[in-house]
Amino acid sequence: MKKIWSVLVAAALIFTLAACGNSNSNNTDSNEKGTAEFTGKALVVYYSSSGNTKRVAEFVADELNADTFEIVPKEIYSDADLNWRDRSSRVNKEHDDVALQDIELVSTEVPNWSEYDVVLFGYPIWWREAAWVVNNFIKNNDFTGKTVVPFCTSTSSGLGDSGNNLEKMAGTGTWLEGRRFNENPSEDSIREWVRGLDLE
Repeated sequence: MKKIWSVLVAAALIFTLAACGNSNSNNTDSNEKGTAEFTGKALVVYYSSSGNTKRVAEFVADELNADTFEIVPKEIYSDADLNWRDRSSRVNKEHDDVALQDIELVSTEVPNWSEYDVVLFGYPIWWREAAWVVNNFIKNNDFTGKTVVPFCTSTSSGLGDSGNNLEKMAGTGTWLEGRRFNENPSEDSIREWVRGLDLE
């Protein structure tokens, strides 16, 4: 009788330990992501004039296992073009003359655009607005049925009304509140933001 009792106790202990092991494993998987894993199809669209926005976009895309599309102007901006301290620079001329802000892009067509549920849209801030380089992409694409999340990079300016103004320009899509990152944010802060979006 004692032997039978010992076997039963041992079996119960093994079952309990196995159950605890499985429970701990599941908790670990859940905590690593912070939120439920995104199961839709996402695209990260971005324009980056100096590389800062591109860096953020790449971490965002990696976190969501998303595709990327880079907005590229046909006439690339040089460092001199981007020198806002020089009154004769390209960006200053474009800022002062709205007619010059119609920037021709290499392409505005994203392969399989209709398949994406979520579009995360990244850009640098120029004069407290989204860099006008992105405007023709917004105007030439239909965001109907898509969740759009803007994000920007800036040395000092905040997100401001840039996301709202892009939403008005697009006229379609469900636009969420965006996020501003400084010129060199940590990888952890970028990934934490993406996880906190609770995208489905």
